[in-house]
Amino acid sequence: MRETLVLNASFEPLATVTLRRAVVLVMQDKAVVEQAHPGLRIRAAAVELPVPRVIRLCRYVRVPFRRRASWSRRGVLVRDRHRCVYCGRRATTVDHVVPRSHGGGDTWLNTVAACAEDNHRKADRTPEQAGMRLLSKPFEPTPADSMLLALGASGREGLPEWLAARAGSDRVSA
Repeated sequence: MRETLVLNASFEPLATVTLRRAVVLVMQDKAVVEQAHPGLRIRAAAVELPVPRVIRLCRYVRVPFRRRASWSRRGVLVRDRHRCVYCGRRATTVDHVVPRSHGGGDTWLNTVAACAEDNHRKADRTPEQAGMRLLSKPFEPTPADSMLLALGASGREGLPEWLAARAGSDRVSA
């Protein structure tokens, strides 16, 4: 199912929601469509509207300050675009750069997406011990970055330039 980015009334990224939830917010006049998928429309008996890609709430919603994006296995796979950092093939698992048995934890900077084959080959070793190198370095996405990444591999490219630049400007990289 398509994900839709929800912006606050001040144009700050808040969350991603399902297409169904986005349509409900627009139909209830709680949000307006800021950007739609080109050429796609939702049709019902008395209603026709564009398929929303980005919606903006009509009223400002106060949210507690989020300094960091919460870590999750799905988040790591999305951050690395479902590509193995060892070989570049499709990733289905999450690998700990420093294994948990060696004191490595579930953190953005210690986990990477990996294919099952490379994850098994690396086993309970560091990449250096296994003779493997990382094609890209793990980084900690900002909360806004993680929402944009959740939109998919082409998420940022399809967004308006001002929004893609705004969300990526405060990225913390390792």
